[in-house]
Amino acid sequence: LTVLNAGRRYLKAEDLSGKVFVTSGLGGMSGAQAKAAVIAGCVGIIAEVDEAALLKRHKQGWLMEISNNLDHCIARLREARKNKIALSLGYHGNVVDLWERLVHELDTTGELLVDLGSDQTSCHNPFNGGYYPAQLGFEEAKQLLSTNPGKFRTLVQESLKRHVAAINKLADKGMFFWDYGNAFLLEAQRAGADVVKKGANKTEFRYPSYVQHIMG
Repeated sequence: LTVLNAGRRYLKAEDLSGKVFVTSGLGGMSGAQAKAAVIAGCVGIIAEVDEAALLKRHKQGWLMEISNNLDHCIARLREARKNKIALSLGYHGNVVDLWERLVHELDTTGELLVDLGSDQTSCHNPFNGGYYPAQLGFEEAKQLLSTNPGKFRTLVQESLKRHVAAINKLADKGMFFWDYGNAFLLEAQRAGADVVKKGANKTEFRYPSYVQHIMG
């Protein structure tokens, strides 16, 4: 319902075939986004750093495909988008890399490859394993978390700023991003990312919340 309503409200589309939804998180927040994309008929690319979570969702049938290669992900996205095939593809990697690759595609080809975006990393718990920084691999980041949590926190906040910067560039070109109630925008703001709504007070974000703006 969230994905369908986002399409209705922001894309003015009842039919989401050929549309692309990019998001992250297949662990604690479950694999529902992948299934939702297919039910809605769109192309869903969901990033997840933890391979165990990715494999679990694939085995459960929440994910149709898995890839750890961004070139492959972009190729599959283009193919499914062009042919209007419903697809859920799990990207084994950091969502920041995925967002930045989509910015690169926009910059080099002029193509906006994503229509809808969100995030379901466990950002209510960002410094204790709920969000992993893009600067490190998963195992390396886990080790740093246990040996130097202060450094881990710094890297998470740097990663959140990169995360938002990429989303902002795509949103400026017409992608519609929303907050999924996981404190992503709040933690991004605390990290110093550009998420405040222009001309509004500091408690208002530039992106809507699925509760008030989409489901409401």
